Amino acid sequence: MSNNSGSLTQLALQKFKKNFWGVLSFWLIVSIGLVSVFAYVIAPDNSQNANQMHLSIHSKSPGFKVTLLCFPSELDIEQSFLSQFFYGKLKTDTEIPITNYKIEKQELVYTEYASDGLIGVDKSISISRFPSNDYTAFIKEKTFVFGTDKYGRDLLSRVLVGSRISFFIGFIAVFISLVIGIIMGSIAGYYGGKIDTLIMWFINVTWSIPTLLLVIAITLALGKGFWQVFIAVGLTMWVEVARVVRGQIISAKEMQYVTAAKALGFNDFRIITKHILPNIMAPIIVISAANFAAAILIESGLSFLGIGAQPPMSSWGAMIKDHYNYIILGKPYLALIPGFCIMILVMAFMLIGNALRDALDVKT
Repeated sequence: MSNNSGSLTQLALQKFKKNFWGVLSFWLIVSIGLVSVFAYVIAPDNSQNANQMHLSIHSKSPGFKVTLLCFPSELDIEQSFLSQFFYGKLKTDTEIPITNYKIEKQELVYTEYASDGLIGVDKSISISRFPSNDYTAFIKEKTFVFGTDKYGRDLLSRVLVGSRISFFIGFIAVFISLVIGIIMGSIAGYYGGKIDTLIMWFINVTWSIPTLLLVIAITLALGKGFWQVFIAVGLTMWVEVARVVRGQIISAKEMQYVTAAKALGFNDFRIITKHILPNIMAPIIVISAANFAAAILIESGLSFLGIGAQPPMSSWGAMIKDHYNYIILGKPYLALIPGFCIMILVMAFMLIGNALRDALDVKT
């Protein structure tokens, strides 16, 4: 029996490998996952939430270059490597965009950057402010690959860091929905009767409430924040899983292997977890892939409405909210870049869901 199960698994894997769009989506999701994990390592701006602002260079086009003068801070903040890796670097230095500089009487005289053809203000600072009087190490030219947002922050860094929320909300929300949905669906489908009626009534009531309104209500009850959004989205997606699991168990519990397990004296928990659930995982896997995409869209909608991830935390939905009016102001890329990222990630999950459905279909 185990050999047959193994052969079916190998057959499904071979069918999946032949699906070009499924394989492409898989590697795309893996790539985005790696980017989200190592966001602060690869982002040009590795400050916390990529929140280094330069208001004088706001809303600049992709490829914009400017010289930055960094004023070293006298504060000595200790931060562990893991803290920098997961939350970004605590930066106390001050960066100022400049157009030119020169040395006069042991002072660094610089001209602040001013846009729209204006002339910046000339200011000076003593060279002794810099360690070992080496000011050259604190003057660098920076290229903003995706340009800057309306606050002068590096748009590329914000997109990379923002991928964390959009990517991980899928995993956490789907995990919550699977735990609740499988438990509720298993109990309803296996025992039937009044228990099934009660659970289905609760499922139908939950299903009748618009998803976005339910998420808003849960978010307002739990408060605005990072984890609250994850929990709220997960608590609204379990009904679909529960209905699928219930229907599959109603069909599976009449099979001969379930009857044999009951005859051997196995308890209900073992029959459900060891015998029935492993045989109905195919449709659950497919619906989980679809729920990944739905969770990403819901989170983006919540962030767009202002009740998702809160500033200065970076989120693709919040980035669209901040810059959607720039579409008619001649700088549509500020909203289109995060929107395009959402579209790619959602499409990847939908395509991999379709590929898994075809690969796990026993009829083909």
